[in-house]
Amino acid sequence: MSAIPTRFRSAYDAERFRGAYDAVLAQWPTPTEDFGLPTPYGRTHVNSCGPLTAPPLVLLPGGRATSAVWGAAVAAGLGRTHRVHAVDLVGEPGLSVPAEGRVIRTPEDLAGWLDAVLDGLGTAGPVTLAGHSYGAWIAAHFAARHPDRLARLVLLDPTQIFAGLRPGYVLRALPMLLRPTPARIRAFLTWETRGADLDPAWLRLQDETARFPTVRPVTGPRPDPAGLDRVPDLPVDILFAERARCHDSARTATAARAALPGARVDTLPGISHHALPLTAAETIAHYLAT
Repeated sequence: MSAIPTRFRSAYDAERFRGAYDAVLAQWPTPTEDFGLPTPYGRTHVNSCGPLTAPPLVLLPGGRATSAVWGAAVAAGLGRTHRVHAVDLVGEPGLSVPAEGRVIRTPEDLAGWLDAVLDGLGTAGPVTLAGHSYGAWIAAHFAARHPDRLARLVLLDPTQIFAGLRPGYVLRALPMLLRPTPARIRAFLTWETRGADLDPAWLRLQDETARFPTVRPVTGPRPDPAGLDRVPDLPVDILFAERARCHDSARTATAARAALPGARVDTLPGISHHALPLTAAETIAHYLAT
């Protein structure tokens, strides 16, 4: 088991966060292996499961969601068809610990960090890389720089690639981002998911992210999607959430098809942006298995 991150204000805060994290991870199929990988940007925490000889799948979560958010999709079948490696983003809530004096500041830094993670995983050959939301933005930047490392790119309701964020969504999110509290986190998730029935253990973990040291997420230009379409033999799949509040899913899907005419682009009805990894687990597992 990896050590509790040391960046909390107190041991009590760290223990509460780790307890909530472990409660979500306990729902994953067994055996699930957790370990830390050294990278130039710090120790990256990874939760891995599935047959050792199965095709490798690397999962990047959305902002503040932690790698534990993928448990429902893993249980729905991903852990049977793939060797799954779910990654905690460095600097985001989770069990990864940034290096002292070397901070990830740019998309280039993120690509270098993820390149080191893939090296540390020791996967034989290219991997399938899937990301949700902010994780999809990271995945697209990485794919544009290192397409040779990928067998497939999967973007789940990607943000800041084919369209910007709606102003109303940003205004709703700002109080939670600038000064997170459990009440603000819950209120935002209830609003964005339209009151969807979310996993209580994961919601408790979201409450505990309010104790996590605030780190400014990396921002930068949108990845160049046209560059991905020119990469030979790289399948790109994009799945949008119909009821997402962060963008207009229909218009964004249209923009994705125009930018990547070779990609498979689908829209999942009745699902919101933040609920996607939790409530559409079976669809995600089926999508990634086909």
